[in-house]
Amino acid sequence: MTNQTEEPTEPAPAPRDGVRSSSIVAAGILSSRIVGLVREAAFGAYFGTTEYADVFRAGLRMPNVLQVLLGEGTLSASFIPVYSELLHEGKKEEAGKTAGAIFGLLMLAAGVLSLIGILLAPLLVTVLAPGFAGERRTLTIEVVRIIFPMTGTLVLSAWALGILNSHRKFFLPYFAPVLWNVAIIATLVFFGRGMDLSDLVVALAWGALVGGFLQLLVQLPTVLKLERNLRISFSTRLASVRDVLRNTGPTVMGRGVVQVSSYIDMFLASLLAAGAVGIIGYAQTLYILPVSLFGMSVAAAELPELARKRSSPVEELRLRANSGLERIAFFVIPSFVAFILLGDAIVAALYQRGEFERQDTLLVYFTLAAFSIGLVASTGTRLFSSTFFALRDTKTPARFAIIRVVVAAILGMTLMIQFEPIPRLGIPAGIFSDVTLNGETLGAVGLAAGSGVAAWIEWILLRRRLKAAIGPVGAGGGKVARMIVSALLGAAAGWGVRYLIDVDPLIDAIFIFGAYGIVYFAAASILGLPEAVAVRNRLKRIVRR
Repeated sequence: MTNQTEEPTEPAPAPRDGVRSSSIVAAGILSSRIVGLVREAAFGAYFGTTEYADVFRAGLRMPNVLQVLLGEGTLSASFIPVYSELLHEGKKEEAGKTAGAIFGLLMLAAGVLSLIGILLAPLLVTVLAPGFAGERRTLTIEVVRIIFPMTGTLVLSAWALGILNSHRKFFLPYFAPVLWNVAIIATLVFFGRGMDLSDLVVALAWGALVGGFLQLLVQLPTVLKLERNLRISFSTRLASVRDVLRNTGPTVMGRGVVQVSSYIDMFLASLLAAGAVGIIGYAQTLYILPVSLFGMSVAAAELPELARKRSSPVEELRLRANSGLERIAFFVIPSFVAFILLGDAIVAALYQRGEFERQDTLLVYFTLAAFSIGLVASTGTRLFSSTFFALRDTKTPARFAIIRVVVAAILGMTLMIQFEPIPRLGIPAGIFSDVTLNGETLGAVGLAAGSGVAAWIEWILLRRRLKAAIGPVGAGGGKVARMIVSALLGAAAGWGVRYLIDVDPLIDAIFIFGAYGIVYFAAASILGLPEAVAVRNRLKRIVRR
């Protein structure tokens, strides 16, 4: 995201529509993520890092292939640019027919793949979680079969998101996952106390299925109101539909490769000590929060606008991309510093209760810190990819995604076995075999570190290719340096507060990160960062009123 050797040749003021749209997306995502964190806290209280946590994590991950291959990422790359351009050109009837055809084709593909997944669930568990045996394997098969149809509804929910985003309606589609989270929380609340964990994990899968339907249904009334020319079909006769399908191929390949990477992580984690899959899942939940909240919000808001400017001079695209990168960096850099220096306070506030003990907190924290190595890169590549998608180039992000996955797999495996042996494969532990946490091995940390390093490889490759297409891209080295200084000052304030209070993990975190945020924004404002100055001026206006 940064550009250490060269600043953008001109200032990149944030377009007001882009700031407003990304703020709306962020508000929707934040609502969903907050409820998601409540869901995770409830899940952790019931399941901790037990084998049942592994079952649900693995069972949720396996059918996720449908959502990843055909869902939001694919539609963002292939459908939104084409559909947005049709709306921009006033071709409303063709836009409606295109949307209807894509819906029909998605429904057909999701239905067929869901059926295949249900039938092949035992094979999926054998291949993707070979370390699961006995009850853990049996329960995972049952959970996979229940959850597979849910992912089909989430694919169609992603289609609704594409329609709404193209019409500049951003809040609802990113708020809709709140209902999915609420369905899972409700299942835990109503059934958690009276059920064995083995029965509860199955009930939770049914709750997730109901939540998937709710997430789709809440968006449909607005979609039908906005797209009055919608005609459901399976036709590929329209040139615009063929254009979407042509762009879908490379995108599916790229998204499929990313999905393979997550399966590789699960495959390797299943070979580690029991609980490793759950630890990876808990850490990823926190790691993904800033990626979604800041990287995804800006990338999602900018994609329709970038697509509308496809025929404009590349300078406009470059300035818009640089502005987006600066907005992302302003929030992601303090997130990175917080995860590294204060991450255990975050983990404790969210998870440390019930079956989730202090040692579990530290295991998840170390894993989160390892993932965070690639946090800045992962968020920046979201906007890089959206810029390529707007240029109707889906092959370049897919090609570099393959490289990232290969690097992550090799590094993850290599680093993982430095901390922990894999007896099933006869692989002894490496140079860090004596590094443990009260006897608990740290293979999950090595696995996460490999993923973090690989994210930077993808970032470097995408930025270099984008620079050749539209010119220098980056948030600017000077601005990034000021963000880092501000974040470190905020972390110092957070540490000062944590030495003064020790009440309850949640209350401690509120004060620690309250101090962190206030100092970060104050320092950033003093150092002249535009985003902080804008917040300061807004607060002044509120006070004057």
